[in-house]
Amino acid sequence: MTDQMLHTPDGVRDIYNGECKQKLLLQERLHDVLRQYGYRDIQTPTFEFFNIFGKEIGTTPSKDLYKFFDKDGSTLVLRPDFTPSIARSAAKYYTEDDMPVKLCYMGNTFINSNAYQGRLKETTQCGAELIGDGTVAADAEILAMVVESLLSSGLKEFQISVGHAQFFRGLAEAAGLDEEQQQELRELLANKNYFGVEEMVEGMHLNNTLKKLFSLLGSFETQVEELAEAKSLASDYPNILSAITDLEKLGSFLRLYGIEKYVSFELGIISNYHYYTGIIFAGYTFGTGEPVVKGGRYDRLLTYFGRKAPAIGFAIVVDQLLSALSRQKITLPSEEKNQMIVYAENKIAEAVEKAKELRAQGISVSLIQMQEGRSKDDYLSYAMKDHVSKVEFIEEA
Repeated sequence: MTDQMLHTPDGVRDIYNGECKQKLLLQERLHDVLRQYGYRDIQTPTFEFFNIFGKEIGTTPSKDLYKFFDKDGSTLVLRPDFTPSIARSAAKYYTEDDMPVKLCYMGNTFINSNAYQGRLKETTQCGAELIGDGTVAADAEILAMVVESLLSSGLKEFQISVGHAQFFRGLAEAAGLDEEQQQELRELLANKNYFGVEEMVEGMHLNNTLKKLFSLLGSFETQVEELAEAKSLASDYPNILSAITDLEKLGSFLRLYGIEKYVSFELGIISNYHYYTGIIFAGYTFGTGEPVVKGGRYDRLLTYFGRKAPAIGFAIVVDQLLSALSRQKITLPSEEKNQMIVYAENKIAEAVEKAKELRAQGISVSLIQMQEGRSKDDYLSYAMKDHVSKVEFIEEA
């Protein structure tokens, strides 16, 4: 019991002092980028009804959800993912909008999984959703926001890998794979076991065209020339052709934004979220084995909530990004003006008046009353530890 009074449960932790300050600075920078692109803030509840994240929607498996009951006996869950919550909100509040709706958010998500050994089960996400625009131009805007957000964090080296959900589905359909075979192939791709994929494909007795298309699943960086070749091979497979055509067009739009060097095509990308219908992407950098950003197009998700609308979005995992920045020795500079006033007991009136004047000028002021037995050096040391830029002493006359 004593341990529980001082420690946090597995998978969650306290964030304090300098790290907390860095996280808040990072969140502010990321949020600023989203607002600069014209996205409006939305806040959804921390917990929702269970069916918002149900199996048929294709989100987090039930066993990985934090579930509990309300007084009426309804099953509630802590949100594991923002996208279904925002899809629900958009279907409810933006039914009359026939123009694109641009929403952004900041908040925490919760996943209760043993597979997350040593990883956080509560993480902060910052993201955006573009609803009502099914164009490749919308895909490009989302990726431009992702790149600009990561650059705003101070990252210099990172890569966004982009695939397409219809490429995998088109291959599975063309090869006649049953559900069990599709799941096996998904697991091989998720584990980057491309030798296993190759072995599985060899046992399928496919024609040479399909074998060549399947081989693209193992390419970490599909070149523009390979896309052009794949496009010619896919002429008899509409879903595969559509996916490749989208990616080819996307490549030309990325050049308009000047971000093509940060983006590569990887046709073997698989997402655990089965609601994706178009491009899927994940962003990686040094210092973390997990993606710092993930997202994709989900054109059918809103139909579960009674509205037809194409949509695409992404989520930056703030905690993963913060960890990567720390390991790369990247620190966000603080522009905060702060000061400490250390005053004698009988000088409290003067100290309070001085603090009020400074705060009116936008300066953060910490008041500390002098204690017997403490020297000026003690207070200066304390101020340095607390990253205070200036210390003023108001002593007895």
